[in-house]
Amino acid sequence: MKEGHANSIKLVLFTALLGGFAGAVIWCFLKAVSLCTSLLWVRLPESTGISWIPLIICTLGGLITGVIHRIFGDYPEELDVVMGRIKKDKHYDYHPMAVMLVCAFIPLICASSVGPEAGLTGIIAALCYWVGDNVTFAKRNSELFSEIGEAVTLGQLFHSPLFGILAVEEGGDGDDDATVMLTRGNKLLFYGISTGAGFLAAYVLTYFFGAAMEGFPAFADAPMGACDYLMLLVYIPVGLLLYLIFELCEKLTKGAGRCIPVTVRETVCGLVIGAMGLTLPIVMSSGEEQMGELMETFVSFSPLFLAGICVLKIIMTTFCINLGMKGGHFFPLIFACTCMGFALASFVFASDPVPHAAFAAAAVCATMLGAQLKKPIAASLLLLLCFPVKALLCIFICAACGKSLASVFSAGRGGMGFASGD
Repeated sequence: MKEGHANSIKLVLFTALLGGFAGAVIWCFLKAVSLCTSLLWVRLPESTGISWIPLIICTLGGLITGVIHRIFGDYPEELDVVMGRIKKDKHYDYHPMAVMLVCAFIPLICASSVGPEAGLTGIIAALCYWVGDNVTFAKRNSELFSEIGEAVTLGQLFHSPLFGILAVEEGGDGDDDATVMLTRGNKLLFYGISTGAGFLAAYVLTYFFGAAMEGFPAFADAPMGACDYLMLLVYIPVGLLLYLIFELCEKLTKGAGRCIPVTVRETVCGLVIGAMGLTLPIVMSSGEEQMGELMETFVSFSPLFLAGICVLKIIMTTFCINLGMKGGHFFPLIFACTCMGFALASFVFASDPVPHAAFAAAAVCATMLGAQLKKPIAASLLLLLCFPVKALLCIFICAACGKSLASVFSAGRGGMGFASGD
């Protein structure tokens, strides 16, 4: 009995330590991205006076990434691939750790239209398995620790601990024979402990060294009236349409990526990103900074322009992911759907779109992410990143509708859908 209690205490302490370590790694990675991005996109152009320097930076970044892919393989792997390997093989290869870091780092500092979550989940999963293989006590719980790492990563990146936990647990099959017969309640406890430790580590580092990243701007309020509820009959179908556009772009760009030789495709991708940096910088990067600006200025743009930015952002995101400048798609899709919400509010409520914009953006985002993630609760908690809690019920309804409609559509099309997740 005493030995059992001692092991439980060790497991709790080790879980907290692992969560804190993962949180510190994530903070350091994001801080390095922030510093390098500022250097390449602000200080370097100012000091050189070269206005077309984004073209050079992005093309060179694509070339370097392509060479690494040719020599070492296609990293970073998408989130669903990482977790699929863990579920199937009960292990994740951590030997190409340096390659994972570089290949996750370069697209972000080159302003590829992706988020950091895909690369970081692979890195943290690899670190967790390295710990499992090199620390005797941790070896029996390697799969649990990898899931803990994913929960900490997603929770910290999206400033939502519950999203990190539910993104791992919601819709799971409950088959965790590698986690020493832990109950679901115990697993949730360990997720909570590790996520809290990760947030604490990030908070301490932020207190002493400043924020690692700005994060998504949030709407202060989302007024909801009868006309807004009625507009759900428009917002939900539009959100589903954006999901179908995302699927189509995913299919086309994935096919293009297979046809173009490695190194060439990454270089071309970098060149296109650089060209966008010169002509339409609003569709670059993951979208946090651009969304903050758009929240203040969207009324000065036409609904057609905003809708066009939405579609172009989706195209650019799938293009970057499938042509080698890889990363996650959550941040870019939130930005894209917000643009569409602004476009609909500006078109329907032309005289005064501002009071209706937040609700429109929330409904479109929720429907799209519910359809894509296939996890309505996780999608709803993710969107609390930028929408107020009072809109949570409507967000969940839209996410559930998105999931259901996407499933019906995919079944009708013979299972055309792609795997959800990164």
